[in-house]
Amino acid sequence: MSRIGKNPITIPNGVTVNYANNQITVKGPKGELQIAVHSRIKVELTDGIIQVNRKSESKTDRSLHGLSRTLIANMVEGVTKGYEKKLEIIGVGYRAAIQGSKLTLSLGFSHPIEFTAPQGVTISIDAEKKNLLTISGTDKQMIGEVAAKIRSYKKPEPYKGKGIRYLGEHIIRKAGKAAAKDK
Repeated sequence: MSRIGKNPITIPNGVTVNYANNQITVKGPKGELQIAVHSRIKVELTDGIIQVNRKSESKTDRSLHGLSRTLIANMVEGVTKGYEKKLEIIGVGYRAAIQGSKLTLSLGFSHPIEFTAPQGVTISIDAEKKNLLTISGTDKQMIGEVAAKIRSYKKPEPYKGKGIRYLGEHIIRKAGKAAAKDK
């Protein structure tokens, strides 16, 4: 039995869950999410608890069991609390600006990079630290994809550490030519 898959998911107050035709829909105070559940997985809704079970002990069913339970739990948490990722822009002259849902990044290229946030994702810049981006929304997967896409425009380089990194990410630094030459 999957350790993750066998854990029940409690539905908090203010959240409604509907399951029909292998589609599960979760509505909460922050929004609505839906996902298609694999046909090999059974979802049972009883008394504010979601229980995820599998139909057999095959390898495919076992692998889908924990995955399905985690995806549903992430949906419930997303519509109640939401998710956020923080990115830090490091470099002289590197900056970000927001106009509506469009993010404009100046990252040392000859042109500014414009990124339009998908629906359900909000991007904000910290008022005190102008180099701190906050990406928030209800869908955990979408937040991760948007953060990775923005980070991919200028990944942190190993010599000076300039670029876009996740807040708290440790970059392994390399010694430059001058330091290697002295040895």
